[in-house]
Amino acid sequence: MAFSPAKDIIESIGGAANVVALTHCATRLRFTLKDASGIDLATVEGIPAVLGAVPQSGDRFQVVIGGAVETVYNEILALPEMKKIGTGESADDIKAAERAKGPRGKFAGLDTFFEVLSDSFRPILGALLGASLFITFMALMATLGVIPAWNAPGVTLEPGWAFINLMWQGVFVFLPLMVAYNASKRLGADPWVGFGIMAVVMLPGFSALAATDGAQTVFDGKAAIVSVFGLPLTVTDYSSQVFPPLLMAVVLGLLTKGLKKIIPSSVQLIFVPFLSMLVMIPVTAFLIGPIGVFGGAAIGEFLKSINDFSPLIFAIVIPLAYPFMVPLGLHWPLNAVMLLNIQSLGYDFIQGPMGAWNFACFGATAGVLFLAIRAKNSQMKQTATGALAAGLLGGISEPSLYGIHLRFKRIYPRMLVGCLVGGVIIGLGGGVTTNAFVFTSLLTIPAFNNIPLYALAVAASFFTAMILVILSGYLSPEQKAEAAAQLAADTAMEEAKHAPVAPVATPVAVASSTATAPAAGGTATMVATVLATIGSPVAGIVVPLADVPDPVFSKGIVGLGVGVDPTGDTVFAPAAGKVLVAQPTGHAFGLMLDGGIEMLIHVGIDTVNLAGKGFDVKVKAGDRVEAGTPLVTFDRAVIEEAGYSLVTPVLVTNPKKFGSIDQAATGQVAVGDALITVTAK
Repeated sequence: MAFSPAKDIIESIGGAANVVALTHCATRLRFTLKDASGIDLATVEGIPAVLGAVPQSGDRFQVVIGGAVETVYNEILALPEMKKIGTGESADDIKAAERAKGPRGKFAGLDTFFEVLSDSFRPILGALLGASLFITFMALMATLGVIPAWNAPGVTLEPGWAFINLMWQGVFVFLPLMVAYNASKRLGADPWVGFGIMAVVMLPGFSALAATDGAQTVFDGKAAIVSVFGLPLTVTDYSSQVFPPLLMAVVLGLLTKGLKKIIPSSVQLIFVPFLSMLVMIPVTAFLIGPIGVFGGAAIGEFLKSINDFSPLIFAIVIPLAYPFMVPLGLHWPLNAVMLLNIQSLGYDFIQGPMGAWNFACFGATAGVLFLAIRAKNSQMKQTATGALAAGLLGGISEPSLYGIHLRFKRIYPRMLVGCLVGGVIIGLGGGVTTNAFVFTSLLTIPAFNNIPLYALAVAASFFTAMILVILSGYLSPEQKAEAAAQLAADTAMEEAKHAPVAPVATPVAVASSTATAPAAGGTATMVATVLATIGSPVAGIVVPLADVPDPVFSKGIVGLGVGVDPTGDTVFAPAAGKVLVAQPTGHAFGLMLDGGIEMLIHVGIDTVNLAGKGFDVKVKAGDRVEAGTPLVTFDRAVIEEAGYSLVTPVLVTNPKKFGSIDQAATGQVAVGDALITVTAK
C-alpha cells in the first residue's frame, strides 16, 4: 500500500478539529486554523511528503508539497474526520474569515489587491504550464528548421502543425474568461456571470463591429471606435488580456454586494445575475475594457522604455528583485504585464531576466541537495530533490523558496550572487526576449530568442549559486549542531533496532533484578530487566504496531506498544492505576498504572468522529481502577457501519523512561493475557 501523508499532516497541525478551512495552490496546502501557535514546525517538516511549512499572519499556515499537492489535498478531504470541516472553501473564504478578525496591517488594501491578483491566476497555473510546453515545442521545431517561424505574421502552417499550434492558443486566447471566472469568484460575485460578461467582448460579432461603416481606427490600427446609440465604443482584441477581466471583476463584486442588499433574497437568484449583466456588459465594453487594455499597455511601455534605455540595468534589477517579490506575491502584476507585452508588442522582455532568478534559485537548491547527500540528511535530501525537480522541469520556485531558502537565511546572499551573474550576462548580451508566456525551466529554453545567450546566463546563475552554497554551507553553527545531534540520534536508533535482544524466559508483572549467566566460553550474558508485563485490555487478535492503520500510531509518534483487533466488545483496565483521561466519546482512555507506566488505549481509528455513538463509558477521569475494571463497552456494528477500523492501539506513552517496550504476544489473546513487556533502561 502506498504511503499517504494526509493523516500525518492533519495530526501535525493539531487535528481536524483545529482546521477552519483548507484550499491549495500550485504547490502548497493553505490552512486557516483555530490556533496555529502550538504547531511544531519540525514535526510538520519531518513528514516525508512535506517540503516545508510556512506560518503566516494570524492563524494561517501553509504546507509546501510540490507537484503532488492536489493529490494530497484530495486525500485530506477524503479523511472521515475532515467531512465536517467544510474544506471545499476557496481561498476567498479562507482569507475572508481571516480578515473578519480585524485589519491585517497598514496596507491591508494593497495586500488584498495582490491576493486578488494571485488568486485569479493560481487555479489556472497548470493550464498555463501545459500550454507553455506546447509553445516551447513549436519554438524548438522552428529553431531546428522543421517548420517555418510559427509566430511570424503571414506564416501559414500545414494542417498538422497548425493543429498543434492551436493546443496552446486555446489557453491564452481565452485567458480573459478564465481570469474573469476566478477573479469574480474571489470577489464574491457569481463567477459564471463574470465569465459571461467578459465573453461578450470576445465574441466574433463584437470584433466584427470594427468593420462597421464609419469606424475610426486608433492606436496604430489595433483598435477601432464605432458609434453605438450615439456613444463611442472602442473595439479591440481582448485575447490574452488580463487587466480588463480583473477590473471588471472588482466592479462586479461591488455591484453584486449592493444588489444583494436591496433585492429580497427570495428573488436574488433571478434578478442579481440579470441586473449585474445589464449593467456590467455595457460598462465593460464601453469603459472598463478599454481602460484595462490601454492602461496595461502603458505600464508595459513604461517598463519597455527602461529596458530600451539600459538592457543591462533592467536585466540586473529584475532577477535581484524577484527573490523578494515572490514571497510577498508582488510578482503577479509582472506576470500580467508579460502577457500584455506579448499581446501588444508581440514579444516579452521580462521573462529572460526572470530566468536568471529562477535558475539561481534552483542552483541553490542543488547545492543544498549535494550537502544533504554528503551529510546523509535524508529529510533534507527528499525536500531538495522534490523542489529541484519542480524547478528544473516545471519552472516553479515556491517549493525551493518556502521549503528551503526562507528557512536557511545563509542561502539568500549566495543565491543573489547567482541572480546578479545571470542578469549581467543577459544585459551585456543585449537582452533576451520571448514571443510567448512560458515558465522558465529547462524544458522552455528553446522558447527564448538568442538561445545561446539565455542558456549561458541561466547556467551561470545555476552553477554560481550552487557552488557558493556548497562552499559556504546553508546551516548556521547552531543548525549544524542540531543537525549533527539529530543524525547521531537517528544512527543510534537504527543501531538499536538491529541490536540483538536477550530473551526473557518468564515475563513477570513486577520489577526483577538484572541477572547474568555464564555463556559458552565463560562470557557473561546480560538479561534485560523486566519491569512489568501488561495484559491485553480487550480480547482480540494482536496487530504489530507498524501495521496499525494510522501513521500517527504506527510510527510511534504517540507511544510504543501494539494494536489489538477486538473480538470482544468491552475494554478493561490492564492493571491497577488511575484514570487520567476518559473521553466522553468513549474512544480513548489515558491511564497511569501503579509503577509509573502511562498508557493510552484508543478504541478504533478515527472513532472520535462518532461523537460517542455506540460507546458506553464506565469510568471518569480521577477514578481508581484495578486490573479487569471495565472502561467502556462499544457497539461493533455502529463502528463498522460508519466505516472505521476497530483496531485498538494499546500504547505506553512515556517510553523514554524505560529501556524497551516490546510486543509479548501474537495471534489471539484473551483479556489479561500478556500483551506488552516493559524493561528497565
